[in-house]
Amino acid sequence: MQGKRRCRMHGGTNPGAPKGNRNAWKHGARSASAMHAAAFIRLIGRLVDDEEA
Repeated sequence: MQGKRRCRMHGGTNPGAPKGNRNAWKHGARSASAMHAAAFIRLIGRLVDDEEA
């Protein structure tokens, strides 16, 4: 329930998913390690383009 502290149907608190929830993991394409690897590859590509010019 957005903006509410208690579930309207059950009356319990709504803390949300636990930190590091692996139940929603699908493929890891947007994981932190994949994003860092992509940024590193882009950096290398820019360095190579700068040396060629």
